Order: sequence, then C-alpha cells, then structure tokens
Amino acid sequence: MPKVKTHSGAAKRFKKTAAGYKHKHQHKSHILTKMTTKRKRQLRGTSILGTADSPRVDRMLRSK
Repeated sequence: MPKVKTHSGAAKRFKKTAAGYKHKHQHKSHILTKMTTKRKRQLRGTSILGTADSPRVDRMLRSK
C-alpha cells in the first residue's frame, strides 16, 4: 500500500491553526507600483480561510 502524499503547493500556502487555515492574501507579490497604498496596506498579514474552502484544503493536506 503506497503512502498518501500531501499536496505540496497547498502545504506551502496554508497552515493549520485552531481557528482553521491561515493563509496570505493574494495580489501582493509583484507589480505593486500601480496599486494604491491603501490596498497594499489592507493586503498585509494573514487571514483565516473561509469555511466553504476548508474541506478542499483538508483533502489536499490530508489532515482532519
């Protein structure tokens, strides 16, 4: 029986916490010169993944 592997892309992007999955905001990696300062400030930090998406991430990370 082969071992079950985790989705390596999801493992890099999500971290399991007591409240759910912690993730970084999108649209904050490059071409930031055209984005307003307010928008960049609001995209700082991390947030908790929505409840509708958490079963999919559970399956990718093979965690319960």
